[in-house]
Amino acid sequence: MIKGIGMDMVEISRIEKACRKEHFLHRIFTAEEVIRFQKFPARLAGNFAVKEAVAKVFGTGFRSFYPCDIEVLRDEAGRPYINLYGGAKEMQEKLGITSIFVTITNEKEYACAAAVAEGEPISCQKTREGENQKLSENRRK
Repeated sequence: MIKGIGMDMVEISRIEKACRKEHFLHRIFTAEEVIRFQKFPARLAGNFAVKEAVAKVFGTGFRSFYPCDIEVLRDEAGRPYINLYGGAKEMQEKLGITSIFVTITNEKEYACAAAVAEGEPISCQKTREGENQKLSENRRK
């Protein structure tokens, strides 16, 4: 079951400029992301867009976790994937999200990302029990 979707688009030049500041670079990206992508501004911009898209999947923005709690890497084929840590991992568990799929695309000036979260549906039995409890409470009133 789809639990959430998110999208984001950023200007590559804006992220490239911000990444010249060590404080920004290390506040937003994990050590592994910095090692792998520091010399590739378009990839860092794509990673930033993924972090924003995942925050939108959660529906919270970055209120309960930091951007560096979302790590964006690539597999052998170049396909992006994420690792969650800290508050982002807690949010995933709280929302019952089992998988988050991400994709990134770049043009000359922009990087865009989308994220889709999947999870188990609420069981019909629990839903029925809750509805029956509400009905019986309303009848007592």
